[in-house]
Amino acid sequence: MAWLIPIEPHIVRHTIATNELEETNVAVNELFEPLTLKRGPAMKNRFMLAPLTNQQSHDDGRLSQEEHHWLTMRAKGGFGITMTAAAHVQAAGQGFAGQLGVFDDRHLEGLTRLASAIRAEGSISSVQLHHAGNRSPKELVGTPVCPSDDPATGARSLTLAEVERLREDFIAAAQRSEKAGFDGVEIHGAHGYILAQFLSAEINKRDDRYGGSLENRSRLLFEIIDGIRSACGSDFQVGLRLSPERFGLKLAEIRDLAAELLRKEDIDYLDMSLWDVAKEPVEEEFQGRSLMSYFTELPRGEVRLGAAGKVMTGREAAGVLESGCDFVVIGRGAILRHDFPERVRRDADYVSPALPVTAQHLLDEGLSPQFVTYMRNWKGFVEEEVAA
Repeated sequence: MAWLIPIEPHIVRHTIATNELEETNVAVNELFEPLTLKRGPAMKNRFMLAPLTNQQSHDDGRLSQEEHHWLTMRAKGGFGITMTAAAHVQAAGQGFAGQLGVFDDRHLEGLTRLASAIRAEGSISSVQLHHAGNRSPKELVGTPVCPSDDPATGARSLTLAEVERLREDFIAAAQRSEKAGFDGVEIHGAHGYILAQFLSAEINKRDDRYGGSLENRSRLLFEIIDGIRSACGSDFQVGLRLSPERFGLKLAEIRDLAAELLRKEDIDYLDMSLWDVAKEPVEEEFQGRSLMSYFTELPRGEVRLGAAGKVMTGREAAGVLESGCDFVVIGRGAILRHDFPERVRRDADYVSPALPVTAQHLLDEGLSPQFVTYMRNWKGFVEEEVAA
């Protein structure tokens, strides 16, 4: 395929370990410089709220007041982009209980209120578009679907017509988000969900135009991007989240895919979910430098590049920019403090609260009791309750 490029293993090590950062206020100040995007409004700073699973919305996908409160608190706390949790584009693509939906017009009322409230706080608003594929729980969707039959999960293969329907439903969800007043959407192509399943040669065994070569396996993703661009306004922002490891993904292929996406400039930003922004690749032949560096070195034109992964301090956030990214994506740090950006602005040496934290701390930071219950699944995050 014409856009494949070789990766040459490097000897020079690139890391952003905290003790290697130039600890100056100048580096942190860069986090608060505005960032223009190719389309739509500029970010007021370099902080993006990660799309965080929270299980707070209604069973039919309608936005709950609890999820509205959680997200608007983060917009008020200073994030340049406030993004929803993964919102499923088909009822059959639900990934978890209490998931926000964007597959039906009955979701418009809540989405419209949310977009308006986020804008009122001076933050860019975005909906993350999602389909869980073979990761959909059977108790929620019945038989899950996958690019190919998957005995391990009991998922069945999508027909060609169903793949085309999936493409159209991603596009329709973007149109619905635009109608609700959101500034843009982020396509979820990471973490082993359905678009990542298509990208994986290990999972995707199709023999039609959506399987085989990387060009074919990425065809659905490019068609979704092209379809959103055609269906939505010229200022509507389109981002994409990718992860380069796990779930049958190969670093070399995801890097080649990222290079082509950046070259085409049909997306406004690429959000790389790296698990840990300072880590090396898991594939032995690419170790000796940071995983992030394989993406920051790519030409990106007017597309902005960001990274997520265990950024818990002001210095670590600044380090992501120093390592070549345009913005930083905050997940756990934003759960612990709704105003993570504002705290960094006031104190360059800001450090997130030590774990575990109390349930009351999380409630005070805008999490609902249901969200706190979900966070107990994250080992060591919430203090264990002592029986009376």
